Amino acid sequence: MLRDIAPKPAPGGVMHARKLRKAMSLPEVLLWQALRRRPDGLKFRKQHPSDVYTLDFYCGDARLAIEVDGEAHSRGNRPVRDAARDAWFERHGIATLRIPASEVLQDLDAVIHHIVHTARARLPLHHPAVPGGPPPRD
Repeated sequence: MLRDIAPKPAPGGVMHARKLRKAMSLPEVLLWQALRRRPDGLKFRKQHPSDVYTLDFYCGDARLAIEVDGEAHSRGNRPVRDAARDAWFERHGIATLRIPASEVLQDLDAVIHHIVHTARARLPLHHPAVPGGPPPRD
């Protein structure tokens, strides 16, 4: 497992994430039921706090955030806020994969396949050597 580079939660972030875990939407629950089985050996966390944000789902090894976007994400200032949030995570080395809630409800298997494919593409070819450890084999 790689070192988690996600920024630590802001004060109160863990308590907020715990509340969100208890109030997940139907698409988030369905997606979590699939992701918690560790598809293709990938570990995901739900409602993962990171600085002032809480990610719907997070794969630490792939440094990938998965956000399930409902219809409200296309109204008002939400698109601008979401873009700023995604850019903030990108600056910290975390890519964001936004999935419409309607797609989760319509074809969960295709969504899982897309998430796994995206996460696998972001994995390093090998785990970095431990500082002070033995050199890699030839």
